[in-house]
Amino acid sequence: MSFLSINDRAVGYRLLGDPSRPLVVLAHPLGMTQAVWDDLLPELLPRYRVLSWDLPGHGSSAAWRDERITPAALAEEVLALVEVAGGGRFHFVGTSIGGVIGQQLLSTNADRLLSATLTNTGAVIGTAEAWQARAGAVRENGLAVMANEIVPRWFGPLACEREPALQPGWSTIMGRGNDNSYAQLCEMLGASNFSEHLQEHDVSLLLVGGRDDVATPPESLEHLACCAGADAPVILEQVGHVPSVEAPAQFAELLLKHIG
Repeated sequence: MSFLSINDRAVGYRLLGDPSRPLVVLAHPLGMTQAVWDDLLPELLPRYRVLSWDLPGHGSSAAWRDERITPAALAEEVLALVEVAGGGRFHFVGTSIGGVIGQQLLSTNADRLLSATLTNTGAVIGTAEAWQARAGAVRENGLAVMANEIVPRWFGPLACEREPALQPGWSTIMGRGNDNSYAQLCEMLGASNFSEHLQEHDVSLLLVGGRDDVATPPESLEHLACCAGADAPVILEQVGHVPSVEAPAQFAELLLKHIG
């Protein structure tokens, strides 16, 4: 684990692999950490250099400041971290809110992207009212309490049956996050709409969803495909919101085929 100070805030990241190889940047979902990518590393590192980091107030990264957080601010963090890796162009992979960061990069920094793989996300995710309600509940009750309500929405039945400790384990991780940073990210998602900002780019774009995803169902990915002028999304059967955790081998195969 390494740390980079960005606007006087410590951001925890990992930069792994041969510096001569193409760079793949991985952006994790809301409430989780960069550990969601661990099972993909054995597949990626023989061919790529890999950069992952923790969102504000998640994992090893410091809490966000008082000002409003935006997708543009998170994209700026990505580019600052990429500079540590030597700059240049990179492959981007993002799940859920990580996919929103990817959409920001597609809309403003497409020239930096070799490819984009966005999973379990949408041009619009949920409603502003629902995100405001969750932000308020987290501020009032805390993530340690709210995790028991939120985490069960992440994983499909098959993953939970296969690994009974999956939900309790991620509930513990989520409960350790910063309440206000999480709430600010909820508010950001409620205000984000990329429906009209994704058509003018020539980046190779792969969209992936899960059939059992209740947070961003297949329809969300299908709408995003229309907005971005992309091919129809690949929908994984018996997978929920986090393919890199629930079906890492299947997801790695799709990803490697896409990025070459």
